[in-house]
Amino acid sequence: MFYYRIFDDKEELNFFKSSLEYNKIAELMKKFEASHSEYYNRDFLVFLKTHDTEAEIIDVTNIYY
Repeated sequence: MFYYRIFDDKEELNFFKSSLEYNKIAELMKKFEASHSEYYNRDFLVFLKTHDTEAEIIDVTNIYY
């Protein structure tokens, strides 16, 4: 799995995992951008799941010690 950090038009930060490598994610982002006027992470993940059923947003929590 590959782990990515993504910001959307709401300046919301999310992390997601995917079995697709960066080049394929970048290609799919261009396709997504061509068909959307606003970019929201959850919408992109719905789109991404059509190409990678393992893709999902993940929660990342800092741990300090």
